[in-house]
Amino acid sequence: MAEIKIACWNVNGIRSIVKKGFYDWLTREKPDILCLQETKVSPEDIPAELVSPDGYHTYWNAPQKKGYAGVAVWSREKPVEILKGFGKPEFDVEGRVLIYKHSAFTIFNIYFPNGKASPERLKFKMDFYDAFLEYVELLRKKGQKLIICGDVNTAHNEIDIARPKENSKSSGFLPTERAWMDKFISRGYVDSFRYFHKDSVEYSYWDIKTNARARNVGWRIDYFFVTENLINRAAKSVILSDVTGSDHCPIELVINIP
Repeated sequence: MAEIKIACWNVNGIRSIVKKGFYDWLTREKPDILCLQETKVSPEDIPAELVSPDGYHTYWNAPQKKGYAGVAVWSREKPVEILKGFGKPEFDVEGRVLIYKHSAFTIFNIYFPNGKASPERLKFKMDFYDAFLEYVELLRKKGQKLIICGDVNTAHNEIDIARPKENSKSSGFLPTERAWMDKFISRGYVDSFRYFHKDSVEYSYWDIKTNARARNVGWRIDYFFVTENLINRAAKSVILSDVTGSDHCPIELVINIP
């Protein structure tokens, strides 16, 4: 049995976080696969030390808009295949999806949209959610083993947010967003953190402007979801809330494979 450690982190700018202890954390944690969101770089702007970090192969998906969104996967082992996006141009132009195919499972590394800016962006977010679910359902129904990770930009239940009442009308905790999370999980995607920690009050995001991290007024919006046919292989799912450098902290999943 082989143990694979997968880390996931919205870094809020890869060039910024490398100045804030990112490499020290990477050396300490040694993930086999690292999924990054909100990298905010284009391929032509990626420094050499990020393109070829020691011990990792790197794969990037950047949006058309400079300095915005973007995802990356760093892996010690070369994937079977890497795919960018869902094949829907209206979503794929924002560089939010990398699909990493391992021999034992497929990882979806996704930076889901934020719906706070306007009603139009909320609609875009919900449309993105639906397009994503349609895509993964085709694979799940074929029996594929899937891991979905990233910044989902929605806290699922009241336990996942420090101030549920105050945020009940804010995107990220709206009834319609939470209902979509219910629907998603009901299809057979397991929230791995809750699988191991049913009653733990832990967060993965804190607003910088209000100094929320110092007061632990946070949101749990970063997730590892695992299909039911793979969850019995999960050994651990944790939130690394002591790791700083971004307004999000990393999360980790350990999977055992034959």
